[in-house]
Amino acid sequence: MKQKITFLLLLITCISFAQIPSGYYNTATGTGAVLKTQLYNIIKGHTNNGYDGLYTTYQTSDIDNYYENDGTIMDMYSERPTAADPYNYSSGSTQRCGNYSSEGDCYNREHIIPQSTFNSANPMVADAHFITPTDGKVNGMRSNYPHGTVSTATWTSLNGGKLGNSSVSGYTGTVFEPINEFKGDIARMYFYFVTRYENTVAGYPYAVFSGNTYPAIDSSFLTMLINWHNNDPVSAFEINRNNKIYARQNNRNPYIDHPEYVGLVWGAGSCPADSQAPTAPTALTVGTITSSSIVLSWSASTDNTGVTNYDIYIDGVKYASSGGATSITITGLNPSTSYSIYVIAKDCQNNLSGQSNVVNPTTIAGPSGGSTCGNETFETIPASSSSYGTYNWTNGGVSWTSTDSRTDQTINTRAIMVRNGSLTSSAVPNGVGDLTITTQLKFTGSAGTFNLKVNGITKATIPYSATVNTVTISDINVDGNVIISLDGNNTTTNRVAIDDLTWTCYTALRTDDFKDTTDFKIYPNPSNGSFRIDYDITIGNIDVEIYSTLGQKVFEKQNINNNIISTNGLQNGIYLVKITKDSKSIVKKIVIN
Repeated sequence: MKQKITFLLLLITCISFAQIPSGYYNTATGTGAVLKTQLYNIIKGHTNNGYDGLYTTYQTSDIDNYYENDGTIMDMYSERPTAADPYNYSSGSTQRCGNYSSEGDCYNREHIIPQSTFNSANPMVADAHFITPTDGKVNGMRSNYPHGTVSTATWTSLNGGKLGNSSVSGYTGTVFEPINEFKGDIARMYFYFVTRYENTVAGYPYAVFSGNTYPAIDSSFLTMLINWHNNDPVSAFEINRNNKIYARQNNRNPYIDHPEYVGLVWGAGSCPADSQAPTAPTALTVGTITSSSIVLSWSASTDNTGVTNYDIYIDGVKYASSGGATSITITGLNPSTSYSIYVIAKDCQNNLSGQSNVVNPTTIAGPSGGSTCGNETFETIPASSSSYGTYNWTNGGVSWTSTDSRTDQTINTRAIMVRNGSLTSSAVPNGVGDLTITTQLKFTGSAGTFNLKVNGITKATIPYSATVNTVTISDINVDGNVIISLDGNNTTTNRVAIDDLTWTCYTALRTDDFKDTTDFKIYPNPSNGSFRIDYDITIGNIDVEIYSTLGQKVFEKQNINNNIISTNGLQNGIYLVKITKDSKSIVKKIVIN
């Protein structure tokens, strides 16, 4: 946001330097990565006032004394620099209402770098230098998409902010573009973040970041952010905000105090002119897989001036960068989910290679965003035996009993083999959401089935054949202590190896959920993008959010009294539908074809 009058800009410059504590930047004498580290050492270790303390900070740091000059909350997502604002918030009075069905309902806290990037850790989660008060509806629509330039808008806020397809060179996903008046403000928040958190930013999976300590920002987004910084100079509001946050946190944003630091840290002079793209990476392979992470490695590309980075694309959208390394651990993934992954190399002029070979790994089962809460890999069964009998063992706090079974035939070196018997667990304390099971017919016989039961009720029929079959049964959704069992082999003489029972904790998928999961049914599923949520209308209006398998919110509609949901432009794939009423919610899966 910029007042364009020349004498005022001169006054701003004088005010800016007058407010900087004496000697604060005395050790900032270098350039490039050296200067960035020097600045990190100056601004690190700030006071953490807590997440709720942000609202206290906003009472002095984010007040509109520059446009309407009316003492209301200064909101970059609703401010109209040359016209009346569509709505206003008074300090502290309309925050956190929880109802964001329309713009103007209430405001909340917007992390310019999304919380999911750093797993909501302290002190990042409460650092006011990059967390601003913003309208709740616009904040929700921006979700965790990168800030960028939009080619085609799919949604526009009342002050002109846009959500839509990216026009950022080298990035094809969805982005949020603020109005021009605030682009420099946001750019300087990005520069602050990668400097203040230089010691951890290399590990943050975010499209804007380059996966290393320096330059820390991906070359595509770096060019854009520098342009935003140059075209939208520091304003009086930013200077005051910097001073007020310093009074609370005891650290400053150096790129507001010294805008020239941006050029000194990220100057383009070290990058030679070049139009030749690197060769495509080769031999992309998958290593260790967990419920939320995948290890990748590949063979290096070549380039006439040198490869500077590798971008990792998941389901066609850039997800992370390796910082030039030829391996990376991708984190923040969803359990029991298949991904399509490839890698692209780039040089410092942002010349992009062709894509590597594609790999299609599937994460193992586990609670959404966490470790596996139920996992039986049958590695602790008694010594191998070819005699049929009853076996008892405990793994992960759950006891198991198998009857008419033996232990000498394996899948991937481990399994329990059941014939005309059963496999039964003790109580599983956290309930079961989805369950995955691997089977294989041993010796002779024809393909058949087992019954999967939860608390004695058949939830699915599990197929088996001479090849290894892995099946995931979704939306079992039984709460509390449950017992899992397999029995009812339809060909009782068949010997079937069973391995890898893994499941998601149902309680991990929801908060204070609806106890009767039949309250909500989604059909058709798979869907072409339009589907129906069938539920008891006496429940009242509901809120619906749809998330991609990468955790990005791609649809939101609140206070619905019509149970037909129509989405536009969603790519084919698996999505999570979150249905909320008051403080209760439930999550269901849907496939979009």
